[in-house]
Amino acid sequence: MKVVIDTNVLVSALLKPYSKPATILNMIIAGQIVPCFDARIFNEYEHVLLRKKFGFDPSLVEIFLRYLKRHGIFVTPKPLDPVLPDPYDLPFYEVAASAGAVIITGNKKHFPVDDVEVFSPDEFLHRE
Repeated sequence: MKVVIDTNVLVSALLKPYSKPATILNMIIAGQIVPCFDARIFNEYEHVLLRKKFGFDPSLVEIFLRYLKRHGIFVTPKPLDPVLPDPYDLPFYEVAASAGAVIITGNKKHFPVDDVEVFSPDEFLHRE
């Protein structure tokens, strides 16, 4: 299954290794789900994970991002124009729509769309 992981889920997964977001990250590492991203999303991952407030080791962030790049799917999405509360979420929506992926986010209200499935981490782990 193809997924687009919102940055907030990724950060939560790395901060809390026994959380539901961490379970999703472990599913990526196990090859059970495949992350999809474009250059905008990947750049956001890098920028956010290197913020000093999180305290992540930059060399480990680099290793993690290389892993994602090797095992994920780089998507060149079609430009779309949905009305989203936060325009910075547009890349996640465009990639999901173009790749036929679902979005996993801690902020479902940021994606009030009907043509892409959007899950919280808990909903994703308990879907049927």
